[in-house]
Amino acid sequence: MNGITLTLRTLHRGERRLAHHLVTVAERHRTEHEVHHVATDLARWSREHMRRLAEACAEHGVKLGDPPEHSSDGVLATLREKASEAVVHRPEPGLLLLRDLRELHVAAAENSLHWEMLAQAAQASKDSGLLALASSCHPQTLRQMRWTNTMIKHLAPQILTSL
Repeated sequence: MNGITLTLRTLHRGERRLAHHLVTVAERHRTEHEVHHVATDLARWSREHMRRLAEACAEHGVKLGDPPEHSSDGVLATLREKASEAVVHRPEPGLLLLRDLRELHVAAAENSLHWEMLAQAAQASKDSGLLALASSCHPQTLRQMRWTNTMIKHLAPQILTSL
């Protein structure tokens, strides 16, 4: 296994985790409409990154593990939705939202670093396909980071001063 292979696998796993976490946050904070809708849209970007990374992995002979089973996602999604509705007017949901946004930001930042490493390795090895992939996907990851950062800046003063 070489460094590019390792980076492709790590990035695929990171995008999968980020997509899953974005969907979880969207469901958990369904009553926060902007969070719900934007997180859902951003999860689509990460799923598209996963698809494109899987294609790149196949072209480079990298075998990815099977995707995780999601047999109980429907039940869990319903529970998260009902919980978000039940606690909408308590201060704790705000703290939970800040924590979720922070975790999303850190996950997107980690992916951003891996996209940058992939781009640098692709450039050094003159792999135009991987460079095009990184150049296409990395800006969306940066956008995911900007959104979480903006939301934290906007919500933190309200939430933290109202406790």
